[in-house]
Amino acid sequence: MSPELVAAIIAASVSVLTLIGSVAAQIYGIRKTSRDTEKTLKEQREQLDKTLREQSKQLDRTLAEQRARTLNERFATAADKLGSDKPPAVRLAGVYAMAGLADDWEENRQTCVDVLCAYLRLPYERDPGDDAPAAERLAFRGSREVRHTVIRVITAHLRGDALSWQGLNFDFSGVVFDGGQVSFSGVSFSGGRVSFSGVNFSGGQVSFEEAKFSGSQVNFNGAKFSGGQVSFGVAEFSGGQVDFRGAEFSGSQVKFFGATYSSGQVWFEDANFSGGQVNFYGAEFSGGQVSFREAAFFPGGRVTFGDAEFSGSQVSFEGAEFLGGTLDFSQTADWARQPEFDWDGTPPSGVKLPGQPDVTSPEGTPPGADSPLPAGP
Repeated sequence: MSPELVAAIIAASVSVLTLIGSVAAQIYGIRKTSRDTEKTLKEQREQLDKTLREQSKQLDRTLAEQRARTLNERFATAADKLGSDKPPAVRLAGVYAMAGLADDWEENRQTCVDVLCAYLRLPYERDPGDDAPAAERLAFRGSREVRHTVIRVITAHLRGDALSWQGLNFDFSGVVFDGGQVSFSGVSFSGGRVSFSGVNFSGGQVSFEEAKFSGSQVNFNGAKFSGGQVSFGVAEFSGGQVDFRGAEFSGSQVKFFGATYSSGQVWFEDANFSGGQVNFYGAEFSGGQVSFREAAFFPGGRVTFGDAEFSGSQVSFEGAEFLGGTLDFSQTADWARQPEFDWDGTPPSGVKLPGQPDVTSPEGTPPGADSPLPAGP
């Protein structure tokens, strides 16, 4: 091979290698540039994501602060409208404002409900009577309407008519129910604590008809049934605890028509039946515990169980004192599981067991059995 050809081949090979090197360098440079670009873009994306997250958190904090400020302002405004120095129309607006706030403010719903219940517990002036000045009578009626509106708003939220407040605590202790119609009919006490401790049912009509006591602790401890009518007709006691211990039945007509006791505990221990009528007509005692232990039945008190069914509940009158009142089981429909008594032989005077003459009325119908309480507003 001639020197010229060798030189040409070498030159061509060098050119090819140079070209390959150049191409390789370019490819490497492109790849490096691409990697650098990707790295830069990744860093920029991460920085952008971080910035967006921080901005989102800041926005959430700002919105939360604005919401909390708005809700607190609404609370202050509603509470101010409920002031006792405000006209009834303003207080009514405050009731609905506080209820609307409770619906919107879940984390402080209990606080809003506490305010509404506290309004009912405020010192309450009784009906001044027809002889009082017109302005005084109007002020009383306006105040009563505000109180009844608070109850209507609360019970609506316990019936499913509105956003549910079931499971919250309700403190009605010491409240006076002395006129008009007040309805807890159809409400469901399925959680939380509900206190009617020391309430005074002294007039009007109060209905707990078809109420469901299925999980709450409901307390009527020391309640006074001294006037008017109170009905628990067709109420269901199927769980939880309902406490009438120490209650005083001295003048009201209290009806438990068709109420069912299937589980849970209902206590009438230490209750005093000294007047009025307490009627369990058609009640069904099929489970759970119902206790009248150490209750006292005084002259003038009348407790009847016409057409009631004692089929499974543990009902106890142990330690009860029979001092002249009437306790009538003479027309029960089912006596399969008899209540527990601690006397021997003949029952005390005033106690009528099945098979003995009926003392509820000449026709044998418990007083008021044909006239259940209206449900009220």
